[in-house]
Amino acid sequence: MNDVAQNSSLLSFLPLVALFAIFYFLIIRPQQAQQKKHREMLDGLTKGDQIITNGGIFAEIVKPEVDFIKIKLNDDTIVKLDRAFVAKKIDKTDVKA
Repeated sequence: MNDVAQNSSLLSFLPLVALFAIFYFLIIRPQQAQQKKHREMLDGLTKGDQIITNGGIFAEIVKPEVDFIKIKLNDDTIVKLDRAFVAKKIDKTDVKA
């Protein structure tokens, strides 16, 4: 009788385990991969790269530093930007004048 009760309690947790596995593979794992790709992009930023900030500003990197990057907004304006606010790097082939 005790074995039957243990088996039924284990079977009742099976749907919960399956739901967690589905949640992990559909949500958590892809988000971790996207964060890793973004971190690698931030680590690979160099002088002359063109970026778009989270605020939608298009800029060119003047000097990458540890936590910040200096970006050129136009010919006269250079500002410091936290690396966390870089949305994406723009490839030279994607830029249209």
